[in-house]
Amino acid sequence: MAASSEINWDRLDKTKFYVVGAGLFTGVTVALYPVSVVKTRLQVASKDTLERNAFSVVKGLLKTDGIPGLYKGFGTVITGAIPARIIFLTALETTKVASFRMLEPFKLSETTQAAIANGVAGMASSLLSQAVFVPIDVISQKLMVQGYSGHTQYSGGLDVARKVLRSEGVRGLYRGFGLSVMTYSPSSAVWWASYGSSQRFMWRFLGDGKHEKDTPSLSKIILAQAAGGIIAGATASCITTPLDTIKTRLQVMGHEKRITVKQVVKDLIKEDGWKGLYRGLGPRFFSMSAWGTSMILAYEYL
Repeated sequence: MAASSEINWDRLDKTKFYVVGAGLFTGVTVALYPVSVVKTRLQVASKDTLERNAFSVVKGLLKTDGIPGLYKGFGTVITGAIPARIIFLTALETTKVASFRMLEPFKLSETTQAAIANGVAGMASSLLSQAVFVPIDVISQKLMVQGYSGHTQYSGGLDVARKVLRSEGVRGLYRGFGLSVMTYSPSSAVWWASYGSSQRFMWRFLGDGKHEKDTPSLSKIILAQAAGGIIAGATASCITTPLDTIKTRLQVMGHEKRITVKQVVKDLIKEDGWKGLYRGLGPRFFSMSAWGTSMILAYEYL
């Protein structure tokens, strides 16, 4: 089952993959978007902000804006999410297939081969999709934190884009691009590598292998893939959250204050010590685990 759980790109129904997949991933984005809003607010909160944990952030948003407050910047994100996701998924699957083929002559163990191929595919696909993701990130994150902890108010995504372009030009929309690549590419690589290897351990633990003729039950498939997604989310979030925190603060605060990466790190450590670099770890872990697991389970039925 471990081998057959890899998606065969050549045999995949591309129309179903893109059309149905886009709908499924849009649904997942709707469900998990409030988690991103909470994470972003935690990461940019100043020292004197009262809302310093996820619960208080949610409570504050609901009190001031109601449910719409949990979806600040959502329109901008959903507009860019579909093309970015198409780029990501296409690059992911084609690169994964090519990686597996390149690794065949080395006669590596199945677990090692899966970790390397999934890791390379995750990094390559993330790198390509950042061209679309970064401007969306810059705009949506500014909308997520507007009016919070002293941040500027905007009338919408176009207003953010207009002001950023006026003050810094096109490169303003790509502020933090290097850090985004350094965050999302390793994060994606670690997620997919952890998922690919942990899933194989799970199949061994569940007793699936080479001796069972019958297809594993649906409950086994869901359990193995959900466990793999949670392990991958925990691993990736623990390793890359410090970079994500720095990137978010740079993108949200950089236009007004012209701050540097060094200054962001100094401010975080001054306010919270080294744990300041892990602001938003809980929501990020939840989001990465849930998003990845949902995507994997959706794959099974596309």
